[in-house]
Amino acid sequence: MGSKSFGNLLDLASGDLLDIPHTPRALPRVMTVPGIIDGYGISDRDSDAISLPCRERKIVVANFLPLNCKKDLETGQWIFSLDNDSPMLHLKDGFSPETEVIYVGSLKIDVDLSEQDEVSQTLFEEFGCVPTFLPQDVHKKFYLGFCKQQLWPLFHYMLPMCPDHGERFDRSLWQAYVSANKIFADKVMGAINLEEDCIWNHDYHLMLLPTFLRRRFP
Repeated sequence: MGSKSFGNLLDLASGDLLDIPHTPRALPRVMTVPGIIDGYGISDRDSDAISLPCRERKIVVANFLPLNCKKDLETGQWIFSLDNDSPMLHLKDGFSPETEVIYVGSLKIDVDLSEQDEVSQTLFEEFGCVPTFLPQDVHKKFYLGFCKQQLWPLFHYMLPMCPDHGERFDRSLWQAYVSANKIFADKVMGAINLEEDCIWNHDYHLMLLPTFLRRRFP
């Protein structure tokens, strides 16, 4: 029986956010021996014999990517480097050396829409990172609003009886939380191979991510 746990949560959001199409499972990725043309004079048995599985992958999804970033004001070029203080970066120390790690998350700085494609390509090729590029208003309501003003106090036993203990429920902040989680889910679904990848979903910022992924891949 399929899980219905997402129903009550998503019912609180606007109708536009509920349009999540089911996606059929993708075929497994394979690596074939160079010089062999797939499907030409090769039986299924021979094809299976020469197909090699891809290396194991982990997709680590967190609010922020484990990167430092800044823009050179003279050249206009972006400068990125790994953030060695990020706990997300050190998760890979617990994986086998053969494991490929892909990170999905937001940058700690805004990137103009015209530069996002180029930055995305650079980050994926050089660091194995997939940026989410949340709109500024969504990120503010999602992170500073719902996460920090409502979820964080709730998880630390603080009732909203004074401003220091969080604000009362605000539907617009909740909708931003749903929107942000859906953007994260879209990025994960663009990078995932269902048959081989394992998703590591980190922290309370992304509690709806499993719901969106399960809805898309039942």
